Amino acid sequence: MRLLALGLLAAALGVGLGWYFRTFLWKRRLRRKQAFFGLPANAESLLVVNREGSNPELMVTRHDVFSLLELAPLIKECGAHSHLVAHDAVQQGFGERTEFCVGNPAINRRMAAHMHSLLPGVRVNADPEPGPDRGAFQIGSERYRLEGGRTEYVIVARLTAGQAPEARPVFLFCGQRAITNQAATRYLARHHDRLARKHGNGSFVLLLKVVNSQAYGPDVVELVDDVTRAAQEPIPAPPQQRNSHRAK
Repeated sequence: MRLLALGLLAAALGVGLGWYFRTFLWKRRLRRKQAFFGLPANAESLLVVNREGSNPELMVTRHDVFSLLELAPLIKECGAHSHLVAHDAVQQGFGERTEFCVGNPAINRRMAAHMHSLLPGVRVNADPEPGPDRGAFQIGSERYRLEGGRTEYVIVARLTAGQAPEARPVFLFCGQRAITNQAATRYLARHHDRLARKHGNGSFVLLLKVVNSQAYGPDVVELVDDVTRAAQEPIPAPPQQRNSHRAK
């Protein structure tokens, strides 16, 4: 009986210690996730998307809905709340609430403002006329052209703009096509642990390539490069433009 009692006691202690360590590790992972996303329990966040057409009501495109579905579980796991807002209805700065902004600056006013203020080294060709550079990204001195359905690029960024440590980050998902935005949100959902270990709670800008989306949808994604430095430094003016400024 004594041996049986000792065995039961050891088993109970083992179960108790196992439960304690599992709970400890779960809470530690949760705190890291909350810190990375700037979403403590009961925090508020914004999901900023394009309008579909000119409808005054907020109608969201199919791929933007898929992007939101990738982000919603992350917000819920942090114990936070989200508000869906149209890109032209947000009238506040950044840092008070975590923001997830999805869209191309050519049609997303909020994205255009963020990229102008926070990513001066990125330009998006919004020329409506057909041409090889239509929709292309320029990041620093490098240009990334769109090949619809075959090779498409998207930027995923976490930005804090040098604010106070308690300020909430802005996450940008800026793709050449709507399906690439979904690919970027899915990439963040799958790799946020690794990104948090590598970048901490600081800013980063990653360029992703979506491969053969016409066959694989948003599933096949490659990391092209960490373009944080190039994206945050203004693109130098061409020599002719610099000379014209000097002449004035």
